[in-house]
Amino acid sequence: MGQLMLKVGHFDQAEELYNELLKGASDDRETAHIYHMLGMLKNDQGKHPEAVKLYEKSLEIKRKTLPEDDASLANTYNNIALA
Repeated sequence: MGQLMLKVGHFDQAEELYNELLKGASDDRETAHIYHMLGMLKNDQGKHPEAVKLYEKSLEIKRKTLPEDDASLANTYNNIALA
């Protein structure tokens, strides 16, 4: 749902949804994913410093919980570089 809102440009609604999902996140994997999606939202809005902070939160969780060679780490590093 949040990704759909992003695609159609409803940034405020997407952010509200992701923040609600963040409150109810059941595990680190879900939390990291939500931070990553919030980073994408901020990046799409042109708020690059905020996007980087959110990507870094996601990355911090991922580095603690995933193997070093997990592909999602590369994706997050890439998004940080592009923000």
